[in-house]
Amino acid sequence: MGRVGHDGHMNARTDKQSERVAAVCRLIESRAEIPPLAELARTAGLSAWHFHRVFTRATGVTPAEYAAAQRARRVRDRLTASKRVTDAIYEAGFNSSGRFYEQANALLGMTPTEYRAAGADTTIRFALGQCSLGAILVAATAKGVCAILLGDDADELLRDFQVRFRRANLIGGDAEFERLVARVVGFVETPTLDLDLPLDVRGTAFQQRVWRALRAIPAGTTASYAEVARKIGAPRAVRAVARAIASNPIAVAIPCHRVIASDGALTGYRWGLARKRALLDREAK
Repeated sequence: MGRVGHDGHMNARTDKQSERVAAVCRLIESRAEIPPLAELARTAGLSAWHFHRVFTRATGVTPAEYAAAQRARRVRDRLTASKRVTDAIYEAGFNSSGRFYEQANALLGMTPTEYRAAGADTTIRFALGQCSLGAILVAATAKGVCAILLGDDADELLRDFQVRFRRANLIGGDAEFERLVARVVGFVETPTLDLDLPLDVRGTAFQQRVWRALRAIPAGTTASYAEVARKIGAPRAVRAVARAIASNPIAVAIPCHRVIASDGALTGYRWGLARKRALLDREAK
């Protein structure tokens, strides 16, 4: 009987914690900005440390990560529903467009304009494959390659691709397209090979300037973010250059992996630092 009582007590405590986490989730969802951790903990009736642990265990993400996902969802919904990007920004809870654009790539994986366009009136062929760096997705329009994505999970790559080009006519690649994928995979495995592919890369005028500068960095060499900024004639725009590099949708063909910190350290890479290091090591050899 004692054991039954213990189990009942444990279940009651678990239910109570679930209720507290649900209340915090509703609070986060109701706010444009994530409330301070102390406020979230008070809502749950727990200490900050204990609350963070309980919330992360219950949801699989931290409170900050949960808030970021909710904000991204609101932004995507409003960009789809609103006629103007500016309206969507404020309806999603941002009180300044500047702050939104600083976070746009992290929230959407692309610029707001690209997200709204989403490949409208475009036919895109695509194929998934595997290489030594994991899963790879290659996609192209009639003009050229529009995406080369790398990742751990093929399904996740496909979902990312479908969101990016959700208004396009997506068609699985045929045997000829598979040969294009093989060329890309061959370059990943042996970066000294030529990969002079026609590209159909869409972005702002500034992004295009940055991406052209990346393609001019020779294999086996690197450049700093500051050097890229100077090369495009915008030496003070280092942060903007970094954002443009982070939004590059075409791995290896637009070699954003060749850009490193001024002190030589490897910094953020959309497809993971391990892949960045592997690509640079291969090129160095």
